[in-house]
Amino acid sequence: MAQVFVSIGSNTEREVYINRCLDALDAQFEKLALSPVFESEPVGFDGDNFYNLVASFNTELPVGELSKKLKMIEDDNGRCRTSPKFSGRTLDIDILTYDALIGVIDGVTLPRGEITENAFVLWPLAELAPKSRHPVLAETYQQLWLDYDKDKQPLHPVSFIWREKDLSA
Repeated sequence: MAQVFVSIGSNTEREVYINRCLDALDAQFEKLALSPVFESEPVGFDGDNFYNLVASFNTELPVGELSKKLKMIEDDNGRCRTSPKFSGRTLDIDILTYDALIGVIDGVTLPRGEITENAFVLWPLAELAPKSRHPVLAETYQQLWLDYDKDKQPLHPVSFIWREKDLSA
């Protein structure tokens, strides 16, 4: 069983699509754990703010099959693949890490560069797995967040309930 961390984001009917995503992940994977939910401004385009969080779960699927499964969840929730890369979306799920794998595996770059680039990935990851270490940098996510320039991207926790579980920071 591999432990996987994924980032989840939505800026279209955010509560609806984040809830649907979490339901789908919970139905398909073992040991689902969730970070608090944060709100962020869009990066690379003008649009509505995003809700973002990080999830962890265990899977026996290889990286390529997991990527396809996550894309199916996106597609089942109205993800438009013909829109520009930087645009609004109902749901975005990205594999951040898969165990400690490093490199391009089945077309997926691991670990994902956004971990250290975007507050909306790093802060939730640091909340969910503070003592876990980045596979390349060997720093804990907590330390990476402490060192991150917080003025770079505005981000704040929001109140969010999923299945009567409070995902607020």
